[in-house]
Parts: sequence; C-alpha cells; structure tokens
Amino acid sequence: MNKIKEIFGGDTRQFGMIFALVFLIVLFQILTDGLTLDPGNVINIFQGNSYILVMAIGMVLVIIAGHIDLSVGSVAAFAGIVVAIAMRDWGIPWWLGILLGLGIGALVGAWQGFWVAQVGIPAFIVTLAGMLIFRGANQYVGKSNTVPVGEEFQTIGAGYLPEVGPKTGYNNLTVLIGILVCAAIIVGTLRNRRNQKKIGAELEDGTVMWIRLALISVAILAVALLMASGRPGTSLPISALILGALVLLYGFISTRTIIGRHVYAVGGNRHAAELSGVRSKRVNFLVMMNMSVLASLAGMMFVARSNASGPFDGVGWELDAIAAVFIGGAAVTGGVGTVVGAVIGGLVMAVLNNGLQLLGVGADMTQIIKGLVLLTAVAFDVYNKSQGRRSITGLLMQNFGGRATKETGETVKQES
Repeated sequence: MNKIKEIFGGDTRQFGMIFALVFLIVLFQILTDGLTLDPGNVINIFQGNSYILVMAIGMVLVIIAGHIDLSVGSVAAFAGIVVAIAMRDWGIPWWLGILLGLGIGALVGAWQGFWVAQVGIPAFIVTLAGMLIFRGANQYVGKSNTVPVGEEFQTIGAGYLPEVGPKTGYNNLTVLIGILVCAAIIVGTLRNRRNQKKIGAELEDGTVMWIRLALISVAILAVALLMASGRPGTSLPISALILGALVLLYGFISTRTIIGRHVYAVGGNRHAAELSGVRSKRVNFLVMMNMSVLASLAGMMFVARSNASGPFDGVGWELDAIAAVFIGGAAVTGGVGTVVGAVIGGLVMAVLNNGLQLLGVGADMTQIIKGLVLLTAVAFDVYNKSQGRRSITGLLMQNFGGRATKETGETVKQES
C-alpha cells in the first residue's frame, strides 16, 4: 500500500483529476457498451477538442500571471474569417493563410497587451471589450456569411498522418510516435534522476519510478494503438499532433526558461517580483499577446475541421478554455498552474461531453453537469491545499525540475 501511495505522490487524492479522467472513461465505456474507447470515437475526441486544448495552453499562462482573457473566442472567430476570405478572394496559398492568421493574433494580442501592461487597465475589462469588438469585427468582415476553405487548409483540422511502410493493420507512423514519446519520457526521467544523484539529492525508490513509467507508457501506447487501428484513412489527427507539439514547447517554456519563471513570479506576488528585477509589464504584455496568437491558431484549426468559417464560430470557447485551466488545478489568484494540468482538465471536459452525447443526454443537463464538475474540481483542489497537502498542480510540476512546497503546491526554483 505504501508503494502505491508513493507511485501516486503519497496520497491518491492528489491526482484527483487524473483519476477523474480515468473514472469517466471507464464509466462511459460501460454505459455506452464499449463505444467510448472505440478507435473512431477516441480519434473524434482529440480531433474535436484540440482547438479548445490549444487555447487552454495559452489561457493557463494568462491565469498564472493573475489575469483572465474573455476575448479568445471572438479573436479566434475573427482570425478564422479573415483567413478564409483571404484564401478565397485573394488566392493566397494555405501556408500563407496560416501565417496571416498568426500575424492577426499577434497584432490583436499586442493591442490588448498594451492596454493591460502599459495603461494598467485590468485584463478582465480589456478582454471583455475585445470580446465585443472582435465578435462585431467577425460579423462585419464576413457579412454574417459562411466562407468555405480549401482542402489543403483543412488538413490542420481534419487531416491524419499518412499510411507508410508495410501493412500491419495499424497506422505505422502513429505507433512510432507513441513509442518515441514513451522513450523520451523514460530518457528524460533517467537523466533527471542522474542529475539529482550527482548533486547528492534524495532519490525516490527505483521500483516506484519504474512502475510509474510503466503505467504512463502503457497509457500512451494504448491511446496510440487505438488511434492507429481506426478505419482506413484515419490515424493520429494532425490537430492532435499540433497540440502535442505545443504541450512540449510550452511545458518547456513555463518550467525551464527565465520568462516562464517570471510569469509564475508575477502571478504569485507582482510587487515582490518587481523588487527582484522582474519586468512585470513585459510579462503581462507577452502572456496577453501569446494568448491571442494561440486563439488565432485554434480558430484556424476549427475552421479547417468545419471546412468553413461562420458568424457563430468561437461562441462560448473562452468559458471552455477557462474551465479546462481551473479543472486542471490553476489558482484563481494566480501563481499556480501547469500546461499539463490544463490539458488534463480539458480532456476531462472533452470525455464528459462526449460520453453524455453518446448517452443521448440533452444540452440542458449537459451544461448543468459540466458546471457541477467545474465547481467540484476547484473545491477539491482548494480543500487539499487548505489541509496542507500539495495540490494537483504542485505534483504535476514536481517532474519538471522544480520543488513543490507542501502548503501551496507552487513550484519554486533557484535563480542561476
């Protein structure tokens, strides 16, 4: 029993969201007679929710810095309609359309970041105004019409990895990526353990480490094999591949770079951070700008999957992204949160949505259940921290080179 507790961080409740995700999958697998883990449904979950998870990656940094962004849905819709019109009317290639969309996001983010960082207007007000401005801009530019996009552009939202190599009954590239991810996690863990040994740090039990690595590897390979065994022509979605790359990138930025540590410092205590030499205005500007860039990318991914941009794109997306972040363990007051946690929170909501749809639950009850899940998840994490236990976020952070404090779960790093 002690070994089991060590594997899950000493208290199984500390990984509540991961357990909740597993519980929902098992529950819906039983209630839907096996439809939840059908390869096609697993692919659909990732493909249909990748754009929300992409926005959650940006939103978690905004919330860690102590802000909130209500404009992401409108910004995503605005970027999507502009790119769709540019490709249709101006004849620009798909790759230039993607760059155009990212550029629009950067400009919008710079605009909102200026008001937040330089003028000092609360992000809640700035982005509430942005939500209205860019929702109106979306309808003005598109004249409330639906604008289709070309097949090449659709790849980023509706495409799959191609079939290569011998016929094995699986998509070989998807299986290969699953194996490589497992290998990278194992190598990274062993390297971290070796570095800890060099500095004389206390090492966790080797058996516990290998059991944890085995469980993670089995989970990753199971998902990879499910996606690889779907109907012919399907495999790992390109949108999920984009999401995975962003998780790795922003996980590294938030935990292994100076700007990442500064974001946590500003969110934890802005005045103390400034006294330590952190330029809080620059941090606030960058997190707001980054959020709009990712929102634009999410908007393009949605348009690509829908095959067209419409006037009602982006409605309510900000709420889904914010819910994913808080379910993933971020603190309302800032300073706490992880990219991995936000993605886990988003997957909890995605599986919940999908399972309820498979069971034929109406939209009214779905909204009620989602609201209760959000409230329960945040209350659960608050309770853990009030009892002196490390939060879910703190435990997720412990494998990224930091040390988590017992009281808050916040990762603390020594400046080099």
